[in-house]
Amino acid sequence: MSPSACRSSTPGAGRGTSCALLLKMRARMFNSVRVRLTLWYTGVLALVLISFAVAGYFFLSYTLNRRTDDALGEMANAFAATLASEDADSHQGEARAGNLNRGEDGPGTPNEAVREAVSQNQFRDYQFIVYTDARREVARSAVPQIKNEPGRSGLPPAAKLSAVLDAIARTPDSALYFATLSDGDSQYRVVGRRAQARRGVYTLIVLRSLHDQEDLLEKASYALLIAVPLALLLASVGGYFLARKSLAPVVRMSATAARIGSANLHERLPVANEHDELGGLAQVINALLARLDASFEQQRRFMADASHELRTPIAIMRSEAEVALSEQEISNEELRESIAIFKDETKRLTGIVEDLFMLARADAGQYKLTPREFYLDELAGEVARAVRTLVAEKGLTLQLHAEEEMPFRGDENLLRRLLLNLVDNAIKYTPEGGGVTVSCKRDGQRYIVTVSDTGPGIIAEAQTHVFDRFYRADSARARADDDRAGLTSGAGLGLSIARWIAEAHDGTLELSQSSAAGSVFQLILPAPEMTR
Repeated sequence: MSPSACRSSTPGAGRGTSCALLLKMRARMFNSVRVRLTLWYTGVLALVLISFAVAGYFFLSYTLNRRTDDALGEMANAFAATLASEDADSHQGEARAGNLNRGEDGPGTPNEAVREAVSQNQFRDYQFIVYTDARREVARSAVPQIKNEPGRSGLPPAAKLSAVLDAIARTPDSALYFATLSDGDSQYRVVGRRAQARRGVYTLIVLRSLHDQEDLLEKASYALLIAVPLALLLASVGGYFLARKSLAPVVRMSATAARIGSANLHERLPVANEHDELGGLAQVINALLARLDASFEQQRRFMADASHELRTPIAIMRSEAEVALSEQEISNEELRESIAIFKDETKRLTGIVEDLFMLARADAGQYKLTPREFYLDELAGEVARAVRTLVAEKGLTLQLHAEEEMPFRGDENLLRRLLLNLVDNAIKYTPEGGGVTVSCKRDGQRYIVTVSDTGPGIIAEAQTHVFDRFYRADSARARADDDRAGLTSGAGLGLSIARWIAEAHDGTLELSQSSAAGSVFQLILPAPEMTR
């Protein structure tokens, strides 16, 4: 049942089901890339083969017709030359015998010369017919038999020969006239010309049956009708299997990709040949999966660390609330202490939430900078003054070395937060009696800001992770230090936020050095061109 019959037929239970299945199979078949490639390939090949077959057939027909005409023309010209030779011989014979005034049909006459020429031009597939100017037939050669049809001779009707004689009469002397005649069953190729003799002009007709030529063309057409569909069939089958084999890696990649989820992002697509297009596609997808895997792992770690960091202040607040409520009588001093703990933990919790919110907006590309003109050296001075109380409480020294006139255009609040994070981090992990140094200088087309301390440094294994979110090198800088006074949340987000701020201003932030003598963080920002 065809799809058109399905659409036009009256719907029924069985027929409706079969039509639906047929239409579904048809849609599924044409949705297959293998089928579409095979159809396109077969269509293009069919167009090429059909064009070649048609062109070849017409070229063969043209070549055969041309060869037939050339052969007929040579026959006619050769007969004319033979007639002229025989006519000259007969004239010499008459002159020697003194019979120059004899009639046309006697021995040695022109007609006898024509008959002699016809007898000398006997060919299997050709027939010669010679007429006088009065259209009286003088001589003709034997009628050729048509091959494979015994008893049937090749000769067109007399009426059609008469039309050919009329046409030849209108042509110039020695010019060839070609025509194709038919007797209803077969066709004949005819050439005619006028031949000059000493007693008049004769008309010569040479005929050849086109039966052999038509038979050859018919066999050629049959061969093409068989060869072209067979070639298309073989090419279609071969093309389908070739497309199937070529697309087999895609099928395997699709099956593997369908199995990959958040639980098994470590799996990768198979790469059959890394140097071809499909291998390149698989490698690109594998690289994407690797990035997704790293992102998912970072997200899982982020959520776990965030939960831990948020749990700590909440647990402290809950414990204080439970202790305060469990007391039958509580003094004002104890109550104020509990409220102070609540305030500190609430402040810490607020800082963590604000940091998380900032990073989330930054990751989503929704945090808009507010650039303005300011001086980087003045900003460093403001940060140094903001932390002097912390420095004094810990018994540290803070040194600021800044060049004058360091103009910069950027988000001043964000850059202030960056420097505060770096300085606060240095203060927090520098022991009593140590020092923190902040330096700002210009180096060509960039500003270099360094924050160094004399703390215990960061272990080598942790140095590559210091900018990761919620990461803190516990062995070098214990979590117990989080209880120390500071300007940041102490949740391990300060350096991550600082690096993002630097990159948002087309700069970089790196840990340039860390050892037992201390750590050095280096901020590089693009500097404007100097005006002269």
